[in-house]
This record gives sequence, structure tokens and C-alpha cells, in this order.
Amino acid sequence: MTPLTAAAVLAAAVSAVPLVYLGIALAGLDAGQVAEVLLQPRTRQLLATTLLLAGTVTTASVLLGLATAYVLHAFDFPGRRVFAVLAGLPLAVPSYVAAYTWVALTPAVAGPAGAAMVLTLCCHPYVHLLAGSALRGLDPGLAEVARATGRRPLAVFCTVTVRQLRPALAAGGLLVATYVLADFGSVSILRVTTLTRAIAVSLENSFGRLVPVTLSLLLVVVSALVVTGELRSRGRARYARTGSGARRRAPRVRLAPLPAAAVVTGLGALAAAALGVPVVSLARWLAVGTSATFDPARLWDTATSTLLLASGGALLTVALALPIGVVAGRSSGRLARALEGASWLSHTVPGIVVALSLVYLTLRVAPAAYLTAPVLVLAYAVLFLPLAVGAVRTAVAQSPPALEEVARSLGRRPWQVLREVTLPLAAPGVLTAALLVFLSCVKELTATLVLHPTGTETLAMRLWSSTTSGQYAAAAPYAALIVVLAAVPAHLLQRERGAR
Repeated sequence: MTPLTAAAVLAAAVSAVPLVYLGIALAGLDAGQVAEVLLQPRTRQLLATTLLLAGTVTTASVLLGLATAYVLHAFDFPGRRVFAVLAGLPLAVPSYVAAYTWVALTPAVAGPAGAAMVLTLCCHPYVHLLAGSALRGLDPGLAEVARATGRRPLAVFCTVTVRQLRPALAAGGLLVATYVLADFGSVSILRVTTLTRAIAVSLENSFGRLVPVTLSLLLVVVSALVVTGELRSRGRARYARTGSGARRRAPRVRLAPLPAAAVVTGLGALAAAALGVPVVSLARWLAVGTSATFDPARLWDTATSTLLLASGGALLTVALALPIGVVAGRSSGRLARALEGASWLSHTVPGIVVALSLVYLTLRVAPAAYLTAPVLVLAYAVLFLPLAVGAVRTAVAQSPPALEEVARSLGRRPWQVLREVTLPLAAPGVLTAALLVFLSCVKELTATLVLHPTGTETLAMRLWSSTTSGQYAAAAPYAALIVVLAAVPAHLLQRERGAR
């Protein structure tokens, strides 16, 4: 086993901590009682609701994310740069905030259909960012050859471009599916009872572990099936260029006035729905609310704590994701798939279960670490490792392996090849991974409420405490700062993409 593979195994083991905790909890339960919970009609209803919601949101997010990424990459039209920045910003809006603002706008949105719409608006940027990063790494020569043979643009897009984007679309779709499976805040506000909501309610209202542990394991099984399906659908295809030639970008097509107007209208409507509704609501809370008073010093301390914790979470998560992403991007064998699959399973475990597993671990292994920042940062890494793995693997899969072979033939050691060849080629994916994880850490709520160090608050915690007590104007400054913190790395990433 190479050092890189060993590092990947260690990273996957770290992500499996919640699964070990669930296994220990299951061992203390009666098998007959577990089977009884699984066979209840209520459990079947919860499973059906969860699968329907996850399937609907995933399909819609893949289609919407692919469309926005391709339009912004391939065409030139008025306002393209502005829409390129706006396209990723919905990730900065917590799904529970988006759900409340929509319910406040029209209570009729509550229900399964409304939940699907709100979650799609919040989640489609996952696909957009990964697909956009992959589009910049494609060789335009393949599409040019296809057009030269007489194929129409739509046929070229479907048969050439989309096929090359399959790893990015699959990774983005998997991120969306696992996010929906583990979501609690928005489905609670929109009155949709999924497995995750049922688990949280059971933990809150009962002292027993039977129902929450059983439902958590059912959620892990569902996630395992989804991950396995994605890994098998990927096959053994390779997506890197094998020929010579310098990487170049295909020139953008300048749209005529009528198509450009249609594109601007569509992107504007999407931005209004995903960003406009939350932003307008926040502005109204700040302007007319009676609870809008806040302490600037406390706001600054909360923002600083959030920034430090999110930065630490992003750094640790990307560090753990690099070996898994490189191994999975360079190999389609069973070990590579198992390592990548293991990183995904904990992503669907509810945040409160991840937090309880780390409480269990720290109290038995390192009691002094209980309620400290490193444990919370580790929780972020466990929760959001798949976001980074998907982005890194996609970037590595697109980089030519022949360059690494040449470096090794020149006497470079494996760690030198990784540092001098693999990582520079995968840099766009690594930056995308850091952005996605940072955004998710800023918004994370459930595990933060359980594991945050004594005396430390995050923006998400203050936002949640204010909204649950009905002080929506008091929550507005914290929600606005979440958007600001998310907008800064998004803008820097956009500038880096343009430079490349």
C-alpha cells in the first residue's frame, strides 16, 4: 500500500466515526424491536416521502445546475459576469432561512412541492459549481470535431459535452441527494416529515435510542444504495485528454438580442427566487422590525468565531479529501470506490447524530477535548468531506495521467509528483472544494449547537436562536453577515477562474 493510499484509508476512517457510533448503539438494542420499528407503516411513509423529495430535488438541481453552468461558460451576453457571481451565492443562504422567507411570503408554499422548490433553489449551485469547474477543463477539440462531422449543436452538447461532464454531474447530484436526505431545518419549517426530521424529534422527545438509532441506520442504508448506484454508473471511463496540445478555452458565442434577452430573463428570475426573496425579507426585518437592536461588539466576535471555525473546517476537510480524491480520480478499482463511498455515508447522518458520536468518542478517549474548537472542526470535516472529495476527484480525473508518468520516469518521488504535477493540475477542483466546505461550515447549525466551545457563538447559532424566538429583525444582521462571508470566497474563486 502506497503512502497516498494509506492516507486515503486514514481519512475514510475518520469520516466513519458516526457509523461506528451507530453500530455500537445498535449492538445494545433488541433485534426484534428494531425489526418492529422498520416494519411499521409510519416508517414506510417516512421512507417514501424522503426518497420522493430527494429524487425530485436531485433531478431538478442537476438540470438547473447544468443549464446555468453551460450558459455562463459557452455564451456571451449582457450581465454575464454579474450572473456568474450570483449563480453560486444561493449556497450562502441557509435552507431554513430560505424556507422561512418563502413561507412568510406565501404560506401556501408549505408542503412537499414547496420543500422541493426551496431545496432546489438552495442546492442547485452544488451542481453549477462542479459542472462549471469541469467545463473549464474540457478539451474543446472534441466538440469541434463533432460539429465538423455535421452534428447539430444540441446533438454535440448531449453526446459530447454532457458525457464528459458525467463525473461532475454525478458528484453534484450525489451532494444534493445526500444534503436533502440529511436536511432538518427547511423541511421542519415547510412541514414535511422526512426520516431526518423524525430522528431529531425522537431524540428531543424521548430518552430511548430505539427509534432514532433505527431510523438513522435506515438513512445510512438508503445513502449507501445511492452512493453505490453513482459509483457503478460511473464505470471505468476516463475523462482526461490523452493527446498532445495545450489546454485552451473555446471562444464564447455572442448571443443575438432575442436569445440574450431570454437568457437574462431566465437567470434573473432564478436569482430573484433564490436570492431576492431572502434578501428582501432580511432588508425588511432590518428596516421595520422592533427587535433589530444588536450589540456591534457581539456581532464582530460572532463573525470572527464563525470565520475561524469555518476556515479551520475547510482546511482540515480539504486535507482529508486530497488523498481520497487523488486515489479515486486515478483508479476505478474496488479500493478506490470503497474509500470514496465511505466518505459519503456519514454525509447523510443527521448532524445531531454526528455530534453525539464525537461526544461519545471524546468523553472516552480524550475528555479534555470535550467542547473544544478542534472537535467542532472535526465534525465539520466528517459532515462535509464528500463536498471536497467530489470536487477533487473530478479535477484529478480530467488531468492527463501521462504527465505524472513522465515525472516519475524522470526520477521524481511519489510525493514530488503529487506536489509538482497532480495538485497544480487539480487546483481548480481544490479551490472549489474549499469554497463549498467553507460555505457549508458557515451555515452548519445542528452539530455546532451541540459541540461549540463554551462562550463561543457562530452566526448560524445566533440566527437560529433569534428566528426560533420570533425576533426576525434581530436575526437579520447575522443572516446578512453569512451572505457576506460567503460572497467573498465566491468572488475570489470567480477571479481565479477568469485568470485561468
